[in-house]
Amino acid sequence: MAFAVQVVKLARRLREEKKEYSLADQILRSGTSIGANLSEARYAASRKDFLAKCKISLKECSETLFWLQLLERSELLEPAQSKSLSADCNDIRRILAASCKTLEQNLLP
Repeated sequence: MAFAVQVVKLARRLREEKKEYSLADQILRSGTSIGANLSEARYAASRKDFLAKCKISLKECSETLFWLQLLERSELLEPAQSKSLSADCNDIRRILAASCKTLEQNLLP
């Protein structure tokens, strides 16, 4: 949730200060989707469904990292803010990757 809140604030700044609407929408969708899919996973119909939601979150996390890199390289995001958000997103990505791997191993017969 905390990461999603930071992404919402970033998207707001991109729209209001930089007048960058398309990239703001892209990072808003991917950055908030991470937590939304994990929230949905809590009520998964099966373990496979739970894994699928976790994998979607992992993909969205990877996409968010791409947008953060693009925003920094395009000089729409300060390097310090990019570094902080990217570090948080990378931490989430590592946790999700490890969780997905464990879930897959536990689903094997």
